[in-house]
Amino acid sequence: MLLEIVGITKTFGGIRALDGVSFSVEKGAIHGLIGPNGAGKTTLINVLSGTAKPMEGRILLEGALIHSLPPYKVAALGIARTFQNIRLFAGMNCVENVIAGQHLKAKRQLLPRLLHLPSANREEREYRDKAMACLKRVGIEHRAAIPAGYLSYGERRRLEIARALALEPRILLLDEPVAGMRRRGIEQVGGLIRSLATQGMTILLIEHNMKFVMELCSRITVLNFGRVITTGAPSEVGRHPQVIEAYLGAEA
Repeated sequence: MLLEIVGITKTFGGIRALDGVSFSVEKGAIHGLIGPNGAGKTTLINVLSGTAKPMEGRILLEGALIHSLPPYKVAALGIARTFQNIRLFAGMNCVENVIAGQHLKAKRQLLPRLLHLPSANREEREYRDKAMACLKRVGIEHRAAIPAGYLSYGERRRLEIARALALEPRILLLDEPVAGMRRRGIEQVGGLIRSLATQGMTILLIEHNMKFVMELCSRITVLNFGRVITTGAPSEVGRHPQVIEAYLGAEA
């Protein structure tokens, strides 16, 4: 197991957003995290990325505890994420947004940059080339010079994935990566996620598009009211009585 989540509890006032959440994610897997609105999915992604701290429980990355680390150290260990509400630099173009995602990998020594030395110029070209490769990977390289604020909703989703890929992560946390996309865009993102997993990247994704999740994921964890209902293969999860009840109601 690459990532182990053990007994994670997170409260906001008197509300338990997460209540003893435990499951594991295998290396190279595409693992779905689903549940009704308010189930605690995004809160868990926030905890995994270090932007929120758990009240109880542990998170282990290849056996090392990471739940107390700040976000930049979590990212440096190879955990990158996207956001449910897209967070891009609207006034910067696509290449610049992706270059910003390379900041933990960048050396950028001050003196060579101030003196405009060839080494600094060469380094900037390398960052730009890597950013263009990430944009090509998500299919929007033709929009490289366009400010992020002028992109369509689906293109902004893909740009955020490209920026996360710039970190060269081991684990990619995707919060509703195909929300608002049309069929072609959904198919392209699905193909991208499959190719990343084939290359050894581990994916943990939240998504409300159940067809997308069931076809893409090898394992799925279901949350409801901050608790894990079940974890299993898509065929098992789809038949689970509590999952059906959580989504459709007890009568159904």
